[in-house]
Amino acid sequence: MRVLVAEDEEILAELVATGLRRAGFAVDTVYSGDAALAYLGLHDYDVVVLDRDLPRVHGDDVARGLVASGSRTRILMLTAAASTEDRVSGLDLGADDYLGKPFEFPELVSRVRALRRRSARPVPPQLERYGIRLDTVRRTASRDGRELDLSPKEFSVLQLLLEADGATVSAEELLERAWDANADPFTGAVRVCMSKLRGKLGEPALIRTVQGVGYAL
Repeated sequence: MRVLVAEDEEILAELVATGLRRAGFAVDTVYSGDAALAYLGLHDYDVVVLDRDLPRVHGDDVARGLVASGSRTRILMLTAAASTEDRVSGLDLGADDYLGKPFEFPELVSRVRALRRRSARPVPPQLERYGIRLDTVRRTASRDGRELDLSPKEFSVLQLLLEADGATVSAEELLERAWDANADPFTGAVRVCMSKLRGKLGEPALIRTVQGVGYAL
């Protein structure tokens, strides 16, 4: 659900990030290996889309550091060198998947989703609770058979609440999992999103506010 794109070609990095956001992911972008390591140390990412030829700290060293730390972040390695030997060496470094440049964007999205499903936080293809059905692959949602027209952010928030299975999810956790690093914790973004989501879910109300703690279904 949260992805880091580490790519030194800034235009390509932003194009990839924009496409992944449209697919429902929260995405941060960095353009060097040292910045990638800094972000990976600060945030809990599901997947890092990692260019192999990063400046300052090579992508191979970023992958080695991530694996050595025991991180559960999955690595999708990108490179212009796509020979069998390159793929094998990349996978031997600890990458979970390997994609050569140039690539088709739908394939990149599909591979990121597949790695998310293989992460330490497995998500079933469908979540069904309290009359809500969420298809995490097709990104569709309904309540009691009524289709819900959710924005990508609303979908992500509802998914996190469903995954919690009745437990309370804090606003901080929602910001961490569904927004990118540029989100201002003081803007009320979670509260506004929650208000819109409640309106779309309709009556009877399903989302309750646990004062001073967070939100729960």
